[in-house]
Amino acid sequence: MTEAYLAPEDAAALLRWYVDHGIDETIGEEPIDRFAIPPPAAVAATQAPSPARPAAPTPIRAPVAAAPRPPVPLESPQLVEDARALAEGCNTIAELEAAVGAFEGCALKRTAKNTVFADGTPDARVMVVGEAPGADEDRIGKPFVGVSGQLMDRMMAAIGLTREGGFYITNILFWRPPGNRTPTLAEQAMCLAFTRRHIELVRPKVLVLAGGVSAKAVLDTTEGIMRLRGKWAGYRLADGTEIPTMPTFHPAYLLRTPASKRQSWQDLLAIDKKLKEVG
Repeated sequence: MTEAYLAPEDAAALLRWYVDHGIDETIGEEPIDRFAIPPPAAVAATQAPSPARPAAPTPIRAPVAAAPRPPVPLESPQLVEDARALAEGCNTIAELEAAVGAFEGCALKRTAKNTVFADGTPDARVMVVGEAPGADEDRIGKPFVGVSGQLMDRMMAAIGLTREGGFYITNILFWRPPGNRTPTLAEQAMCLAFTRRHIELVRPKVLVLAGGVSAKAVLDTTEGIMRLRGKWAGYRLADGTEIPTMPTFHPAYLLRTPASKRQSWQDLLAIDKKLKEVG
């Protein structure tokens, strides 16, 4: 029987036809079990060195790094309970500020330069609760004194409120997280114990929560700031008094997203209207 051979140009054309139709692999007529153990002769044949080809150098493998150990938590539920007991024992804002300054349970205090408690007049009608001190606040020891704080002052001034009697301002956290990272739940819980007592002692007519961290912590919700902002909520004190509460964007977010300033302006108008209603 005479075997037929394709001319090189015909073979190339056939291969191109295969590739154009998605045929890029070949299989034999008989199936091959790739998981089967090969016979000893086949293993020896594959392991025998080839005299015509020099052996490839053994690649240098990097040492396998040991799995990192989980960080040892510096906080504990007992520290949160200690913070709550300490806060509840304060009957004045001065006592609360002293208690916060003396509290050593939060690890953030070890890396912060200053304890940032509050600014403004405590008997103001509006109390603003932000998230955490930044670099400027940590250096000076007052909340909202950097670029975002300057924007906050302009925003509140637009509805006739200033720190000299118009609004009182603080943060959930009293110490700056390293690198401005998001505070852990344990850090928030300890500081929140003092913040809740802070709100009870101030008893503002209107409470403003600036930023998602503040809004979720104070309102004890998992909803994000995009859903919470612009909607009135109620913050209930221990004696049953309910304070109208407005979650809104943090000024730092507005500096990154100027288009959202329109929504914040609507929130400010709602705050101004509420102040006129509550008298």
